Formats: sequence, C-alpha cells, structure tokens
Amino acid sequence: MSDILETPAASAALLKGKRILVAKPGLDGHDVGAKVIALALRDAGAEVIYTGLRKSPGFIARVAVDEDVDAVGLSILSGSHKELVADSIAALAQEGASAIPVFVGGTIPAEDVPALLELGVKAVFTADMKLEDVVAEVAAGLQRDPA
Repeated sequence: MSDILETPAASAALLKGKRILVAKPGLDGHDVGAKVIALALRDAGAEVIYTGLRKSPGFIARVAVDEDVDAVGLSILSGSHKELVADSIAALAQEGASAIPVFVGGTIPAEDVPALLELGVKAVFTADMKLEDVVAEVAAGLQRDPA
C-alpha cells in the first residue's frame, strides 16, 4: 500500500520517534478525518495511538499519560469544540501533563480559533487544509514545545 501522502523529508525527520495520540472527544461519531490524519502522521514517521470514538476528556488525558505521548490531536466535528478542548486541557493538567501540546482539527469556525489558541491549543486544522501542511505544522509545534 502506498503512503497516504508524500511528506517532505524535513517533517518526516522531525516526527520520527514521536508518539502522537489522536482522539475523538464527545459524542461525535464521525472519525474518517481523524483516521486520515492518523495515517498521515504515521506515514510521516510518528507512532500514532488512536483512541476511537466517543471518549471523555479524562480518558484521553489518562491514555496520553499512560502512552507517554509527545502530543495530543483532538478531532471534533460536533460543534462543542470549545468545551471539549477546555475539558481535555484541564484533564491533562489534572494528570500532571499540561506540557503535552494539544492540536485540534475538525469543523471549527474561524471566529472560534482565537479562543482555542487562548486555551493553549498549539494549532487548529480544518478540512480545507492540505495534509502536508497539517503534518508540517504538527512537526514544527513539537520542535517548539517538546513534551
């Protein structure tokens, strides 16, 4: 099977050996986008842990700690992104893992991006972004803030 995308060598080198958790908080049952991102990160050299659908912020934080991840990617399509991101970041802090960078993707209106960044999210990704750009931004974010 061929790789899902051609990743620039620089991004692949930066993601090699990184562990990234991709999670679907809340009740949203659509995970195709999360799986595409997980595959793109994997193809770029990261080890990806995918939690599956409908996980609580507390569960996601516990898995992040147990798996010793370098970053958490939250995929949210339900419209409750501000609440779920705040709860997930708080749960990471309760687990003593507030230094783990959090990335968010999904159906995120542009006007909500500043609020998510203020909560501590490193980057927000939407469906209209190129996979290569998402991978490059995750790689760059991990270099700025190593966990």
